[in-house]
Amino acid sequence: MSHPSDVVFDPAAAYPDIPVLTAALARRDWSACRALLDSVSPADRTSLIRTAGDEKDLEGFLREVLRKDPRDGAASALLGFHLIYLGWEIRTAAWAKDVTPEQWAGFRDHLCQAEQALIDASAYDRSDAAVWTARLLAARGLSLGSAESRRRYDRLSAAVPHHLPGQMELAWGLEPKWFGSWEELHEFARDSALAAPPGSPHGLLLAEAFFARYTTADNDAERGSLLHDQRMRNDLYRVAEHSVLHPEFRRDYGWVRAANTFAAYFALVQDQPNTARMFGVLGNLAVADPWSHQEADAAVRIRQARTWAFGGAR
Repeated sequence: MSHPSDVVFDPAAAYPDIPVLTAALARRDWSACRALLDSVSPADRTSLIRTAGDEKDLEGFLREVLRKDPRDGAASALLGFHLIYLGWEIRTAAWAKDVTPEQWAGFRDHLCQAEQALIDASAYDRSDAAVWTARLLAARGLSLGSAESRRRYDRLSAAVPHHLPGQMELAWGLEPKWFGSWEELHEFARDSALAAPPGSPHGLLLAEAFFARYTTADNDAERGSLLHDQRMRNDLYRVAEHSVLHPEFRRDYGWVRAANTFAAYFALVQDQPNTARMFGVLGNLAVADPWSHQEADAAVRIRQARTWAFGGAR
């Protein structure tokens, strides 16, 4: 087996439908967009729509699509994600205390516009997973709380069980900084991962939940406690065996992120064979998180971990 020395963060390398969709959007060819979105799985459809929501200057085009066909759920979901993206661009990633009143107003206005577009879409089709996933994101941004987010998630899971993009959206909301707790997040992530079909990438839910807690720990002692928590480790390995370590692990939506996050976890706990196994699955594909928020730093750490995993010095 060859082990590439480069690290590729571009998601299009693993998901070639991304540039196809963005090119169709750039041409304003909605028929081509729909042909692609209608041909993929619900999880891939939601992921593609969310990714494309970050493209520039889509609002006028999508509103025209919806003027011609108000029942077009793909256009509604894409408009919803796009408006939410624009709202966060106005708010920025600054701490809440540093966001100006004008930024808060612009942020909320865009999220309320997104919410209205998504409510209209839900009225036409209550089973559109991309719409419900966008509504989960809007609920978090608008601080609508746990009960409303859970209600939206229940509607999503009733329509499309084991919908990983929507499960990830709820999981982020279960972090203590939003409306949940670490225990609630852990239980949801573990149970959802184990309920998914064997070999699915849903183990990502628990791996990301672990790193969300690990990377925000106050000190080394707290991080060490998490690493040595036997229940935590047992659950992570149980989920990994059901997911990324399963002999039928599939290249479904989220597979790169799942294998990448478990590679980081196995490296952290000095499990050399399973770290190597994850890197063998990934090849040169990677995601910066949880190695680092900066791709350059993440690439260095990934190369170091990969060299160690395949028998070199660390």
